[in-house]
Amino acid sequence: MNKIYKMPWLYRIGRFILGPIFMWYYNPKVINKEVLDTIDGPTLIAGNHKHLYDQCMTIVLSKKFVKYMAKKEYFDDWKTRWFFKGVGCISVNRQVKDSGSKEEAIEHLNKGGIIGLFPEGTRNKTDKFLLDFKFGTVSMAQKTDATIIPFGITGDYKFRSKNLTIRYGKPFKVNDMSLEDANEKLYNAVKKLMEENIKEENK
Repeated sequence: MNKIYKMPWLYRIGRFILGPIFMWYYNPKVINKEVLDTIDGPTLIAGNHKHLYDQCMTIVLSKKFVKYMAKKEYFDDWKTRWFFKGVGCISVNRQVKDSGSKEEAIEHLNKGGIIGLFPEGTRNKTDKFLLDFKFGTVSMAQKTDATIIPFGITGDYKFRSKNLTIRYGKPFKVNDMSLEDANEKLYNAVKKLMEENIKEENK
């Protein structure tokens, strides 16, 4: 197996043992999961960020190793450090322009790897439906010829949730687009997926 796809031991344990427990406990509705099975080559899986557990669903659902980018604070806190290091996350310092983390992600993509990230840059704890997207996702996609798979998460992380939904969208590339147009395309794709979740829930 190519080293880039080798799952860290905690990632493997979480996916195969804790994953089914997670899915049963939170009872998420998963739409268009088959999109993840089409992954071939460098891929960025990007969507909105509402909860610490948002990354867990893609980790459980994808058959391949998805290397997530996560804020440095998770690595500084002993209560979360073990998990984020154990599943192979890339630490990102949001207080400065962290070129090191971006370079690490680009290297992973150039080797055919998969990166998961949240373009909002932080969890959305505001009243806004979706925060503005930072340009890191589309910038990395252009530099590595990576495919972007958008997703939208809505609902609550509660026991046997009735409304927690993750919906994956159509993969696309942004090579010939300006960063502004590419970022707008990604933003609109994620926003539409979230709106579709809510529309279906309210039927």
